[in-house]
Amino acid sequence: MTTATAGGAGAVPPADKRPDGGPKPVRTRRSVTGTRRVFAAAFLLPALVLLGALVVYPIVYSVYRSFLDQPGTGFAGIDNYTSLFTDDTIRTAVGNNLIWIVLAPTVSTVLGLIFAVLTERIRWGTAFKLIVFMPMAISMLAAGIIFRLVYDQAPERGVANAVAVGVHDTFAESSGFPKAHPLPVHPLKAGGGGSFVTKEPVRAGTPVQLPLVGVAPAKMPGDAEPAKAATAADGKITGTAWLDFTKGGGGKPNVVDPKEFGLKGITVEAVKDGKVVASATAGADGVFTLPASADGAELRLPATNFREPYNGVDWLGPSLVTPGIIGSYVWMWAGFAMVLIAAGLAGLPRELLEAARVDGANEWQVFRRITVPMLAPVLAVVLVTLMINVLKIFDLVFIIAPGSTQDDANVLALQLYRSSFGTDADLGVGSAIAVLLLLLVIPVMLFNVRRIRKEGRR
Repeated sequence: MTTATAGGAGAVPPADKRPDGGPKPVRTRRSVTGTRRVFAAAFLLPALVLLGALVVYPIVYSVYRSFLDQPGTGFAGIDNYTSLFTDDTIRTAVGNNLIWIVLAPTVSTVLGLIFAVLTERIRWGTAFKLIVFMPMAISMLAAGIIFRLVYDQAPERGVANAVAVGVHDTFAESSGFPKAHPLPVHPLKAGGGGSFVTKEPVRAGTPVQLPLVGVAPAKMPGDAEPAKAATAADGKITGTAWLDFTKGGGGKPNVVDPKEFGLKGITVEAVKDGKVVASATAGADGVFTLPASADGAELRLPATNFREPYNGVDWLGPSLVTPGIIGSYVWMWAGFAMVLIAAGLAGLPRELLEAARVDGANEWQVFRRITVPMLAPVLAVVLVTLMINVLKIFDLVFIIAPGSTQDDANVLALQLYRSSFGTDADLGVGSAIAVLLLLLVIPVMLFNVRRIRKEGRR
């Protein structure tokens, strides 16, 4: 075997020279698109400057400021971070944020999945999706005002309590005379459990007087009539139950005055030896009649006459304010989840679903074994997006929660605002909260990046 010499006919030129011995031209490296790097850097420079000024610098400065004291003149170490887990208000905000992260994205995604699947086969599915998605067009401020009214405690203003009171009163009718009670000079006394009884047993042929006060004239039954003194009846117990109050004054206690009204519908019971032997209901003029079996009994006005009306649920109270605000968030964002999931559902291969049905799978099995697994990437996108969104929730909590329970509904974004602004602002603590929010977002973002890369390799 022979080896070619440098000057021989079979010599191979060096890699940096042309076949004729001259040097190869130096090539400028280009990107995949053929653009020189310097031009690419020039176009990216404005974006990089904005990114650095609006993102990188605030993050770096927030981290730096979180280690300074309240005035920002001295080094505080980790005191600001320690206060995140020792201050009761901030600890409540952290706990509420955990509740938000778990509940709000999960419920919104589940509802979006249910809506997307159920509306796929109905004619008016598009209209339904439009209605469900419509709250997304409303700002958080407007949604907060809407739900502040929805959760109003007064049933005549709050829709939620109007529904709750309507359902409750359907099965348990409220009394007509809450807070009614006798005066000490009246022939009635407390009977226990909210009831009132006569001080003496009653006798047939002797009319009984059952006067009460404490009922506002505006709360009297609309068809109540002026009270009438009962007339005696042989062998029966008669009497009058009336409001012993004359509007404008001038009436006498224990006397049925012309301007006083009967307590229409009030229940009167005759009790002997602890047992009810007879009962009656007063008419529009307050007059009632009991049979002869009531002779010698005590008359009792049971507590059902004076039960307080049901005013609904305290939606904005300490125990329900956070779930209530989460409900308003779900109302807004379930439509967002539904639209994304419906788009993913439209791209599923129908032949797989039909094949499963042909093989004997019912709709629940098709949904659980095929639809949900194939929608897993879309569901992940929705969950991650909503988790990032709830970490910065502020508007709804600030507007819906009243001042008395705002500490109970507190979240990190709201506490960041409260700690950073105002007369007692502590920018050190506020910066520490901002850093904590950043640390909570990072795992979610890393998960999202890994998911995107995995999708790109497919």
